[in-house]
Amino acid sequence: MKFEEIITDRLILRKFTQESFDSIYSDMSQDEQLVILGLNSIEKLVEEKEKYKKGLSTHNKKFLYHQLIDKKTAAIIGWCGFHTWYTDHNRAEIGYGLFDDNYKNKGIMSEAIVSIVNYGFNNMNLERIEAFVSPNNTPSIKLLKRMKFEKEGFLKHHYFDNNKMDDSIVFALLKSEYK
Repeated sequence: MKFEEIITDRLILRKFTQESFDSIYSDMSQDEQLVILGLNSIEKLVEEKEKYKKGLSTHNKKFLYHQLIDKKTAAIIGWCGFHTWYTDHNRAEIGYGLFDDNYKNKGIMSEAIVSIVNYGFNNMNLERIEAFVSPNNTPSIKLLKRMKFEKEGFLKHHYFDNNKMDDSIVFALLKSEYK
């Protein structure tokens, strides 16, 4: 299987879409699935397959994300992309994460997010990129502000995490304001 990739100084960003997962789950062995998805256990693979079975895309909502691969080690170290892409409205919610704390505070996500935002505006025809962040997630808030996302509001009890409802700060970046 051939994946579209974006190359940065330290990273390879491997693109995943609904079609990628269709092919992975229908054409690859379980061992191959573990490797390509960067998973370390059958339990994690079962979790990912369950998400897939429940539906990752709908008639007007899709996702598009990239695995973050360390160029030096070829290790899958995280992800960055659009987990909620409203195709009818040319807007998407960005999300990101690093799997290994050893990669944090090294500018890895800043490097990745620049390419992902560019891809969203230039390749996906997005007019708006949104981010919903916990008020306690200071590193993410700083990252979004560095990327010129603007704070637009506050949502009470917006998502369920660790057995409790949590709030979100809403950030957005418009194509017309992006440079």
